[in-house]
Amino acid sequence: MNTPSHPTRRQTMKLLALLGLGSQAAAPVVNALAATDPWKLSEAEWKKRLTPAQFDVLREEGTERPGSSPLNAEKRKGTYHCAGCDLPLFSSDTKYESGTGWPSFHTPLAGALGTKTDYKAIFPRTEYHCVRCGGHQGHVFNDGPKPSGKRYCNNGVALTFKAVA
Repeated sequence: MNTPSHPTRRQTMKLLALLGLGSQAAAPVVNALAATDPWKLSEAEWKKRLTPAQFDVLREEGTERPGSSPLNAEKRKGTYHCAGCDLPLFSSDTKYESGTGWPSFHTPLAGALGTKTDYKAIFPRTEYHCVRCGGHQGHVFNDGPKPSGKRYCNNGVALTFKAVA
């Protein structure tokens, strides 16, 4: 029985070279894969890297007080990144005012988030986290605007914002 296998990086590079594409063509793929390699830091390393509020939300799955984030009022074009590892999570084009007191988005960037079921509020909710560092971001609900109909309700302290220059 033949088992499907994936080409190694070396095999892929040889194929690209044969096609005249060289290492330049493979660089974005390799960089995209490296961008989401899981981070494995100790609790002490996370505490050194994050503020106490960021540590509470990102590593302990805490929730910041509604209305407390300066990102609620952020209106510039740019990208929202994980405060733990700087992975881009949301485009400003998907941010909207949900009236909840937390930054809200209708669509994440492709491949940026993972989810799990959270029972902390007794009823099940879908918690989402950064796919690279596992940092808790918030919860997703089915009451958002089109096109997705989702509301990604994010803790502002779990994000950083990078404006487009």
